[in-house]
Amino acid sequence: MPVPPKRRSASKGRRGRAHQGLKTSELVKCAKCGKSIKSHRACPYCGSYQGREVVKIKSKVKKPKK
Repeated sequence: MPVPPKRRSASKGRRGRAHQGLKTSELVKCAKCGKSIKSHRACPYCGSYQGREVVKIKSKVKKPKK
């Protein structure tokens, strides 16, 4: 059973929480377009995942100048 919070000193509580900090996310290169993306996710630039297209990406349409 865990120790009640009042029985632990402040420094012991902080030392226990020291390993819970945020970690940086690893970036990998997309196999199709070569851009840096988060691992295990579809590429937001070309829509591919593991070498096949899984998301249709709309192309940007240039607006005519007035």
